Amino acid sequence: MPVGAYSYSQGLEWAIEAGTVKDEAGALRWMGDQLEWNLGRYEAPLLARMMDAWRVGADDTARELDERYLASRESAELRAETLQMGHSLRRLLADLRELPPEFVAQIAVSPAPTFMFVWSGLAAIWKISPPDAMTAWLWSWAENQTMAALKAVPLGQAAGQRILLELGGRIPAIVERALDTADDDFSNFAPGFAIACARHETQYSRLFRS
Repeated sequence: MPVGAYSYSQGLEWAIEAGTVKDEAGALRWMGDQLEWNLGRYEAPLLARMMDAWRVGADDTARELDERYLASRESAELRAETLQMGHSLRRLLADLRELPPEFVAQIAVSPAPTFMFVWSGLAAIWKISPPDAMTAWLWSWAENQTMAALKAVPLGQAAGQRILLELGGRIPAIVERALDTADDDFSNFAPGFAIACARHETQYSRLFRS
């Protein structure tokens, strides 16, 4: 989807600047930890809940979950990222003119929807199963992060393929666990990631917007 995801690194660029990530092994460890903790224990189960709300027409619940997701963004850049991508995806869907008008009207209710809000609604409209949608969400994130690492570490194409092969192999188990995660067990507690995202905002030389 042409929504600008390629322009964000989500703190990875600062981790590279700080020397935390400096090779293939470090990049895999950084991304693997995020996949396991930030996405697997928070974003993936929240995405499933949001899809459920869309499917049953619980618009208020979907918007509440959207607000919860936005509040979980640890830095100004992460917040701006999901809002920009949400706006871009909503505009793209309106331009395509191939979706039910009631869906377009629903996402228009929110003045500033997150990317997850619009994306989950689209997945529900297209009747994509939650496990498949969660897998796609996690894979898309892993692919974007790997591309950021290829540009900024830098890494070679073969290294990128090895990283994706490893991360992709972990996704099915993460999806299965996320589907069984109770609401009270949602957690995106990852202080190192939050610090990296905040530090990126004042990084002198940057390729990425987060």
